[in-house]
Amino acid sequence: MRFSITLLVSFLMVGYSHSKDIYISPKGNDKNKGTMNSPFATLYRAQMEARKYKTEKVNILLRKGAYDLSRPIVFTVDDSRAQGKGLNIQAYQQEIVVVKGSAKLNLSWEQKDGIYYARVPRSGLIFDQLYVNGTLMQMARYPNYQQGKVPFNGTAADVLSAEHIQKWKAPEGAYLHAMQTAMWGGFAYEIKGKNGMKLEMEGGWQNNRPTTMHKDYRFIENIAEELDTLNEWYFDKRQQQLYLKTTVNLATALIETPQMESLLEIKGSAARPVKNISIKGITFTHALRTFMKNREPLLRSDWTIYRKGAITIEGGERINIEKCVFSELGGNVLVYSNYNKQNMFFGNHIYNSGSSAVVFVGDPKAVRSPSFQYSMFVDLKDIDTKLGPIGNNFPSECTVYDNLIHNIGQVEKQTAGVHISMAQNIKVSHNTIYDVPRAGININEGTWGGHNIEYNDVFNTVLETGDHGAFNSWGRDRFWHPKRTVMDSITASHPELIFLDAMKPTSIFNNRFRCDHGWDIDLDDGSSNYIIRNNVCLNGGIKLREGFKRVVENNIMINNSFHPHVWFKNSTDIFKHNIVSAVYYPVHIVDWGKQIDSNLFPDEVSLKKVQEWKTDPNSVVGDPQFMSAEKGDYRVKAGSKAFAIGFKNFEMNFGVVSPGLIKKAKKVAIPLIVPKVWKEDAVYDFAGVKVKNLTTLAERSATGMPTETGVLVLSVDNGSLMSNTIKPNDVILQMGNHPVFTVKDLMVARQSAQNKTAAVLKVFRNQKEQEIIVKLK
Repeated sequence: MRFSITLLVSFLMVGYSHSKDIYISPKGNDKNKGTMNSPFATLYRAQMEARKYKTEKVNILLRKGAYDLSRPIVFTVDDSRAQGKGLNIQAYQQEIVVVKGSAKLNLSWEQKDGIYYARVPRSGLIFDQLYVNGTLMQMARYPNYQQGKVPFNGTAADVLSAEHIQKWKAPEGAYLHAMQTAMWGGFAYEIKGKNGMKLEMEGGWQNNRPTTMHKDYRFIENIAEELDTLNEWYFDKRQQQLYLKTTVNLATALIETPQMESLLEIKGSAARPVKNISIKGITFTHALRTFMKNREPLLRSDWTIYRKGAITIEGGERINIEKCVFSELGGNVLVYSNYNKQNMFFGNHIYNSGSSAVVFVGDPKAVRSPSFQYSMFVDLKDIDTKLGPIGNNFPSECTVYDNLIHNIGQVEKQTAGVHISMAQNIKVSHNTIYDVPRAGININEGTWGGHNIEYNDVFNTVLETGDHGAFNSWGRDRFWHPKRTVMDSITASHPELIFLDAMKPTSIFNNRFRCDHGWDIDLDDGSSNYIIRNNVCLNGGIKLREGFKRVVENNIMINNSFHPHVWFKNSTDIFKHNIVSAVYYPVHIVDWGKQIDSNLFPDEVSLKKVQEWKTDPNSVVGDPQFMSAEKGDYRVKAGSKAFAIGFKNFEMNFGVVSPGLIKKAKKVAIPLIVPKVWKEDAVYDFAGVKVKNLTTLAERSATGMPTETGVLVLSVDNGSLMSNTIKPNDVILQMGNHPVFTVKDLMVARQSAQNKTAAVLKVFRNQKEQEIIVKLK
């Protein structure tokens, strides 16, 4: 999908000559002529006027000011244009233009006990968010909002205590938010009422791996009795009364409340796409939160999705969005749903959004033999064995280029700066993404590959969640089975299934990643057919779990190393010509792929250890001699031993390229290089079973454990009495009635059962707890 961005940008920047210009202004009137001196007032009227000039290029030019929408602006095939005769909607000569999805409130305020209150005479308004002079107020909540405290800007374990519920007279319409137990994302519930000291709730469908909510990380909002601190508000729907605690002069304040989910929509289809529309230089703000509608499961993912954003595009071709600003939006910012082709999103600034920034999500009906939860699978005899998708109802050949994305996922936590699901050939290039609760860039499954992730700068990620990366992917494709032994059998006997979905390689080239709470690059659960080359990983290293045909070469891992987890036999994985800062961190590797060799290690101890695993016969030890590590220039100097193992210097030009966005972007923290000396964990024998304490994020991820606790099974001797029941990579959680948090707990439990011939173990296996009976004598 290589094509010239420069040529396309040049085409879009051609002036207004040989075109029809239509003007609108907040001071205009829809009865006017739509000229410079007689502008229309609304985009709706300008859209109708533009339809009269289908054979001409048309520019809808917005004069400075704010435009309050009464309904979404919807473009259909009636607005579609021929190439070269496009419809351009843009700010006139870079004037400041703001399009809002909110309603203004003009109220008569009274005050009592430090709280202002006013009756809202206009019925039917939605009260989901409230802005005063452009600043977001907080719904009355418990615990109170504590900016920057993770997760959720403050939580409390006692939210559902009888003490609190008792004082809430009418909690209907409140929302309970909680993290998922394993911190993969969040749940939300709407309160329908209360029964005694219990709340009646509906929801919890926002995460596709059903579990209980986290016992500590919870908060509740939209509760009248919790209106107790500055900048909180509450709307009494029955009395049509708005309450606000503030020090702002409300007599002169601008008070607004969002009223719509999408501000602008493209509605076409694969058969009848909307073509050749561009949007430039406009600020979009004030859209509703959509967390309670986020319930469509994606393919075997932890994710659910809601197919709407502040801008929603379905069935679009060559729809280009350039140099716009998106802020204070309650849900997703931009959603490309189902068929989309050759669209571009470039030079934009996204911040302060409730959910994901840019979402590509295709039609599940285009997927052969789909499954929609981790535990689901299609029987081998029923699997469709044809290559690739059915039809074309999915995003392809689209580009996300030169965008600044930060402070997203402020409401929903299973989110990303760029999220890709059921799509092909998506280019994500030169974006700067930071301050996000989960992934910067996330690829949901292998369907259908061909993506190009290049020159991005992604950091400050996984700030509120766990077990994830700055770049993250899954690959739970057609060959996937929740039981590893079954999947091993399937991939061994039917290797032709492996690349039916991940049919094209996905490239991760020339990026800089930093994740301080996970991995810099995290290829999880079967991610296959990847080329990972010329990346700088500043903290978390590179993880490959399961999957096939991953080529990892010429990367630099600062203060970390390579994390291979539970690989398949004959994975054909390659790891070569890389600079690592420590020994590898394998978890249950019995087959080391096709080639693990010719890498640069920091010390002899690390190299000697990996060579004990029969890898890296030609790797070497030495100082890489970076040109200027303190400034983030990790090119190596002439004479570096890195050249001896085949390493090649590469361009270090990461992130946004527009001067204005470069100036606004936060800079990544360049780490001090700290030598990591390898130290072997203590391994114990438990009746012929080699075990150790589960203590690391890597072990937690490889086993699927929600916490770093329990006893990890490393191997089982053939002669052990337990060889037919316990398996490598099990985590022992309990023996009999004794909880097992450490090896010491396990040994104490074994001692108490010394007179028994068998015992019940609770283990964590295949992503769930189960009980097994083991022989002791």
